Amino acid sequence: MDSAALTFSLPRFVEDVRGVVPVAGRTCHERLPDGRTTLVFRVLEEGRKGDVCVAGPRTRALFKNSPGVARAVILQFKPGWSAPLLGVAASELTDRIIPLEDLWGRSGGDLCQELLAARNLPEMLDRISHAIALRPHQTFEPASARLARRAVRLLEGDEVRVESVAERLGVTARHLRRAFTESVGIGPKDFARAVRLQRAVGMAAASKDWGRIAASAGYYDQAHLIGDFRELVGLTPGAFLKRAGARGVDGTAPRKHREGQATHL
Repeated sequence: MDSAALTFSLPRFVEDVRGVVPVAGRTCHERLPDGRTTLVFRVLEEGRKGDVCVAGPRTRALFKNSPGVARAVILQFKPGWSAPLLGVAASELTDRIIPLEDLWGRSGGDLCQELLAARNLPEMLDRISHAIALRPHQTFEPASARLARRAVRLLEGDEVRVESVAERLGVTARHLRRAFTESVGIGPKDFARAVRLQRAVGMAAASKDWGRIAASAGYYDQAHLIGDFRELVGLTPGAFLKRAGARGVDGTAPRKHREGQATHL
């Protein structure tokens, strides 16, 4: 095995791994806005074919029918690692789904064949890790990427204002926007809105008190929450949860590694 593959650690860059099996009659892929880039391997036509795509960070919700998919594996990367891992700036992936072969050439197609031949999820992850390790990587990391990841941690923590994050990091808001967009793929304000939206959806699983949810998730008020849902998702909060419940999905993006089945694709 190549020495690069021996020293490369995929878990360092991945925050969620999901094995997905669609429920009969429910082949709609739903993804809320977020600042995450994912690698998606799909098994098609009962295992005879497959594909590997890169789904970039989203500024608006995606509702997409995916007929003919037997199962899929989704790797969700931590924000700010698209360029070193995939060889493309995150801003080039925003709101796009691109075949890996278009980015990597022949090696992208080769990885798909290797994944089709894999016997289980751990073997798939080993092959993905090996393929990424063999890609040419930068010998140094730009300061903008480190800055963006520090900003991500603040925005997902207790900070809700981009200006406050920039001040805490000792940079101008303009400099932060440029670094964040290049490394994460969306601007810090869009990222902050996505964080609030994801929080609200997660809280709604336990309560439907939208006024309390709005305050806890970081919105000014309930009207602000509803307005963000309409603009980013195209539905009211209640309509989205009703749709998600009917399809057996929650629309959220878990932040921990797990292996299992989901009822959506």
